[in-house]
Amino acid sequence: MKKCIYVGVFAFFGAMLRFFVKNIHLYNYKGAIPVNTLFINLIGSFLMALILTISLEVKEIKEELRLGLTTGFLGAFTTFSTLCKELVKLLQSRMYFSALSYLTMSIIFGLSAAYLGVIVARKAVSRIIVIKSAAEDDSKEDAV
Repeated sequence: MKKCIYVGVFAFFGAMLRFFVKNIHLYNYKGAIPVNTLFINLIGSFLMALILTISLEVKEIKEELRLGLTTGFLGAFTTFSTLCKELVKLLQSRMYFSALSYLTMSIIFGLSAAYLGVIVARKAVSRIIVIKSAAEDDSKEDAV
């Protein structure tokens, strides 16, 4: 039950943030590609990989928090269904190049963002481990 509450509460905040980001108007942008959704999904891909990598390598993160952040917040923040809807809309408008560009950017940049999230997480975890071992060494020296 506790996990469901975490997922639900975090999902609320993820959905609200998506709503606000989706409704930011880019005044100078005149293109057909929905950059707000693209931005949301790229940030979500990066954060998902970052959080999952950290939680797998640092076992101290509670499962409820991990589920809340990933399934709840990021699941509600990112939006594959909106990507599909926008692709269909571009195709129905006969904007084939824009649709192909949007799909290609979503896949390539999304995977790249996730890979970057893994790299950043591993660097952060290695620093955490160094700091922890240095603190443990200091406490052992103080005990002697």
